[in-house]
Amino acid sequence: MRISLRSSSRATGAATPQTRKGFVIVEVIVAMVLLGVAITSLAALVWSVSRSSIRTTGDAYKNGVLMQEVNRLEGLPYDSIHAGLPTSYTVSSGAYPHTRTVSIAEPVVNVKTVSVVIAPFNPRYKPDTVSFLRTKARTSKVLCVTCQ
Repeated sequence: MRISLRSSSRATGAATPQTRKGFVIVEVIVAMVLLGVAITSLAALVWSVSRSSIRTTGDAYKNGVLMQEVNRLEGLPYDSIHAGLPTSYTVSSGAYPHTRTVSIAEPVVNVKTVSVVIAPFNPRYKPDTVSFLRTKARTSKVLCVTCQ
């Protein structure tokens, strides 16, 4: 009597090995979860970099405007800078719309305190202030040989 191995495996109910075709739904779900985690991480990174870029751009514009105003006020003669009420300038065009307020006070004779406040219209950019002192230069007597 001849018993083949195939017939006995069928009789016991064991399945014959077959080649798999396609994906199982569990594999698809695992792949989608992994892809979702990777994309979420990338999205958080892109969002962080974009916020940092916006802040850096605003800081660059703000520093440029502050330096422009400080250089203008430093270049004026001391007597041309008058203490009094704050002066405001509004710049509504260009890449950095803002309000610029200049306050000048003279707390001591021959010393003026100058304060410049930059308030951007865009709420993503932070306002900034710079303050400095202007002093009146002492005049020196010029030596004059022929004047004696």
